Amino acid sequence: MTTVPGVPPEPPALREEELLRLDHQVCFSLHAASRAFGGFYRQALKDLGLTYSQYLVMLVLWEDGPQPVKVIGERLHLDSGTLSPLLKRLETAGLARRERSREDERSVVIHLTEEGADLRERALPVPRALFAATGLSMEEVLALQDTLGRLTAALDAGR
Repeated sequence: MTTVPGVPPEPPALREEELLRLDHQVCFSLHAASRAFGGFYRQALKDLGLTYSQYLVMLVLWEDGPQPVKVIGERLHLDSGTLSPLLKRLETAGLARRERSREDERSVVIHLTEEGADLRERALPVPRALFAATGLSMEEVLALQDTLGRLTAALDAGR
């Protein structure tokens, strides 16, 4: 095997009997990382009174303004059965309000309340704290996001 400077060598192929080892499962690595992220966000979002899923909805609304429920669901890869109770809790907390679309009565648009918009300022430290907690460089984080985006697109396309 020839090595090229600056190019990592190909990893050795796994033997058939090694394929089902837990530590060789990409899905398990993603699951463990997801659980670790969940633990981080549970702590980081406690003072904001948000769950991780609620935080994601707030990110969409802070970034894009009022959005139809359908668009929020598509953006977050959440179905309406998961999203609807989450939006109701945000409304009960006084952070968002639901309103029928004027253009299409079948569509419900989610708006931030003043309190929801103000929460953005208090949430600003969360991404920096997460970045620091990862121990990764900015380049590594961006490469990881790119890889995960391509992985998600490939798996979605294969359904």
